[in-house]
Amino acid sequence: MISTLLVANRGEIACRIFRTCRERGIATVAVFSDADAGALHVREADTAVRLPGAAPADTYLRGDLIVKAALAAGADAVHPGYGFLSENAEFARAVLDAGLVWVGPPPEAIEAMASKTRAKELMAAAGVPLLAPVDPESATEADLPLLLKAAAGGGGRGMRVVRQLADVKEELAAASAEARSAFGDGEVFAEPYVERGRHVEVQILADEHGTVWALGTRDCSLQRRHQKVIEESPAPGLTAALRTTLTDAALAVARAVEYRGAGTVEFLISPSGRAYFLEMNTRLQVEHPVTEEVFGLDLVALQLAVAEGAQLPPEPPVPRGHAVEARLYAEDPAQGWAPQPGRVHELTLPGTEGGHLADRPRLRVDAGYGPGDSVGVHYDSMLAKVVAWAPIRADAVRLLADALRRARVHGPLTNRELLVRSLRHPEFTAGEADTGFYERHLDALTGPGGDGDDVRHAAVAAALADAVRRGHPVGGWRNLPSRPQTKTYGEHEVRYHRTRDGFRVEDDAVRAVAVAPDRVTLEVDGVLRHFEVAQYVTEHGGDLGGDSASGYVYVDGPTASYRLRAHPRFTDPRTATAPGSLLAPMPGTVVRIADGLGEGGTVTAGQPLIWLEAMKMEHRIVSPASGTLTALHAVPGSQVEVGALLAVVTDVSQGDI
Repeated sequence: MISTLLVANRGEIACRIFRTCRERGIATVAVFSDADAGALHVREADTAVRLPGAAPADTYLRGDLIVKAALAAGADAVHPGYGFLSENAEFARAVLDAGLVWVGPPPEAIEAMASKTRAKELMAAAGVPLLAPVDPESATEADLPLLLKAAAGGGGRGMRVVRQLADVKEELAAASAEARSAFGDGEVFAEPYVERGRHVEVQILADEHGTVWALGTRDCSLQRRHQKVIEESPAPGLTAALRTTLTDAALAVARAVEYRGAGTVEFLISPSGRAYFLEMNTRLQVEHPVTEEVFGLDLVALQLAVAEGAQLPPEPPVPRGHAVEARLYAEDPAQGWAPQPGRVHELTLPGTEGGHLADRPRLRVDAGYGPGDSVGVHYDSMLAKVVAWAPIRADAVRLLADALRRARVHGPLTNRELLVRSLRHPEFTAGEADTGFYERHLDALTGPGGDGDDVRHAAVAAALADAVRRGHPVGGWRNLPSRPQTKTYGEHEVRYHRTRDGFRVEDDAVRAVAVAPDRVTLEVDGVLRHFEVAQYVTEHGGDLGGDSASGYVYVDGPTASYRLRAHPRFTDPRTATAPGSLLAPMPGTVVRIADGLGEGGTVTAGQPLIWLEAMKMEHRIVSPASGTLTALHAVPGSQVEVGALLAVVTDVSQGDI
């Protein structure tokens, strides 16, 4: 029996595993890097062991240090979570060699599936349909488009779609570098890229007594940078014959490697309905909650039971209803999904946890951050997963979209609005979305939405709340300014008068009904609208939401939430940058610059100039226009902060840009 479990991971998945351990009476041990010293998973564990350093290669990818931590803390078992070392056979062996229980599949099964290239050879022998591999060195126009994939690991890292033969060499190098950084293995292979395909997977659970469960299907087609964003179970729109094909193939895969524990077999479904084996993830998936909600199971508890030698019932429970999950990331989808590090001021998501036997719709939140935590640059930027279950798909989708809309998420910019719009998009609601969804619709999903007046009303609420917070109560014997007060939030200038009766807004359609520092009620064309307003103070006492040049105010309104930049009354000349300046969009490391790039050289619009690595992903800095590179400050290997000047491009026809 397991008495103390060390989780060799961080963030949301570590917290998720700890929750099950508490329910089962198992003590918990966390490991943490220096960057995670105050993280939520460290606070939730019974004990914790430091892994000196910050980079994954020095901390969460150091299996030797993690085994030592488990022994030092008195743990008798190790759970790898997902990512990092979760699919590393040598780490699994090291855990077992130390006399610890490994909560995962046998090292031999991990090894068989660790390389996607070797896994495909095994599956071909088992009769599972595959996409034929392509040698990128000899690829022709007929082979395009190609999908380059890291042979090890997952999560979309080390993956590239190539549509031009001229780009193959450069994209191979980029994919290999990203894979080596994330997994310690730079092997990359190529296969045909199926346009408008769907990503469908089957959850597997097996014990050491020969029982193997196939726990339905999941659709994970909505992806950005080949990393999943929204997942659901069961996968919509599949024929009964196709479901049988998928589950039979998944069971064949599991039995072929004598699998044990939880795993996932992933398939690509072509527009014609043909299934192709992609890979097997020999671990728990990020999206496992949707399967748990549909089947009424705790997969982590079952992982622990199987690791202890328990036997599964002959058949799994009968699935019920539909579940949808959305991943809330600190990122800017409109700017190439750039990660957004920073302090999380508030993260309040509605939850209605209930018994699995109830037919009542419910919400579940699995979070890895709490108020006061900081999203750093070293790791994945996922803040939380929000899951909705309902008897039918339409109700689950609607419930999840509404829960995200109502959430209070203050701090770094997030993909929350994108998630809401995605869930409400006709393609998704009809169950017809595919892996090219964001490629086709991203501009529309990230552009201005709804009524532009909504943002203006939020700005009015922000201005009035700030006036109350900074000023004195209205009334009494004092002079009142006759000229309007002016504040600017984002692109909206708000003009208002403070009167003895309250506030008067210079907008005939808006009347201030009630104003407090954190809540404002406006009457807009005869309809009352309530706005929650939050402003935060920096560690140095500066105001983040009043007149601070870099501050934001957060307004949660009746139809949407807004993160509005509060502009100062007077511009600080020290904050000005030269036209044409390319600034670092996030803190990170300069990993390389374009071949032959140098000051005085000619560049073209859209040309990649500089590559930054942040949160285990590479991000390209491209030239905004054609012109001359008049300054280059980026140096490979250097660390840069957000806003750092990397280069300057001058448009020869228009001057600096």
